[in-house]
Amino acid sequence: MFPYFTIFGNQISMYSVSALAGLLLSGFIACKLSKRRNILYVDTIIFMLFSFIGVYFGGIILYAITQWQYISALFRNFSAIINDGMLIPFLIQIFGGSVFYGGLLGGIGAGVLYLKVTKQSLGDFSDLAALVAPMFHAFGRIGCFLGGCCYGIECDFGFVYENALVESANGVRRFPVQLVESGFEFLLFTLILFMFIKGIQKHRLFLWYLFVYSIGRFILEFFRGDEYRGFVGFLSTSQFISVFIFTVSLILLIRTNIKHKKQILNE
Repeated sequence: MFPYFTIFGNQISMYSVSALAGLLLSGFIACKLSKRRNILYVDTIIFMLFSFIGVYFGGIILYAITQWQYISALFRNFSAIINDGMLIPFLIQIFGGSVFYGGLLGGIGAGVLYLKVTKQSLGDFSDLAALVAPMFHAFGRIGCFLGGCCYGIECDFGFVYENALVESANGVRRFPVQLVESGFEFLLFTLILFMFIKGIQKHRLFLWYLFVYSIGRFILEFFRGDEYRGFVGFLSTSQFISVFIFTVSLILLIRTNIKHKKQILNE
């Protein structure tokens, strides 16, 4: 599609531009809505910075795990790879990508750690995170579409890549799964925003985000055509993680709603 553009001889990837746009817009929305939870702008910004550091490293780490065959080859043939000058290409192959679920889990870990250390409200900040996550991800998937990564299966309708950054995406008509997921994320953001403004399921919005997203992601994985994201049998790594997140979020939603009803009855 349009993987990059050139400014003063430097190539700028459209994925980076899209991700930055998503980060700025979701940050702006979080700051504007933070006053509904009596959270200061500066605390919102710091929380987001910590979370996005976790997102960055978490995504890379999970991608590296999916490249286990290259890691195994690196350890088995380390001396030969060093002698042939192939260490850097191997490391690029292992750490040269990112998996959203890894970023999500890394962001959750970093965000919770920050809130625990600063002794701030996990519930209030998690409601803001439930808005930030789908908005940021929606723009990220637009970047994936423009760059040609995370591409869809071959189909009779869709788009043909000619200069995608991932060579295997080129030359055939593919289902625009990235745009479908982006649209799904925008709808999910709209749902969470409505619940946030109306005060529905307060302090449980992030669990609702995880619950709904895991269902959508599990289904959309069947329309992905890229093989490098990792598989266990006929299911992808992300589908196994989706099942885990669906189960955990459902259990926590049931428990927290039961607890909330008991608190209302006891008042």
